[in-house]
Amino acid sequence: MEDFLYKRETYKIIGAAMAVHRELGCGFTEKVYQEALEMEFQEQEIPYQREKPIYANYHGHQLKTEFVPDFICFDNIIVELKAVKDLEDYHRAQAINYAKVAKADIALLINFGKRSLQHERYITTQ
Repeated sequence: MEDFLYKRETYKIIGAAMAVHRELGCGFTEKVYQEALEMEFQEQEIPYQREKPIYANYHGHQLKTEFVPDFICFDNIIVELKAVKDLEDYHRAQAINYAKVAKADIALLINFGKRSLQHERYITTQ
């Protein structure tokens, strides 16, 4: 398998999400998965910040609008959770934009809304 940016860290995060999905399955709200995933992060000693507000800049000025990703893990990976039937492009754009605003290198979009856990990984900086 090829080597990629934050490989070990993203595998740990996805593994934690898989543990939550194995236990709860699909059908709950996003907040339920968020709470369970926080507990799993604590158990697995994955460093995270939950719902930390971030702010975009425009022409060098910080905008007042808060963006609130579900988690920032390892100080550089945005983790955005969904509990939907199908991921849409606006879900992807949201995760990627959160990562850009936070100046994070990786965005992980995780969907608990299907029988099998879905996850998508995006590199947002080079």
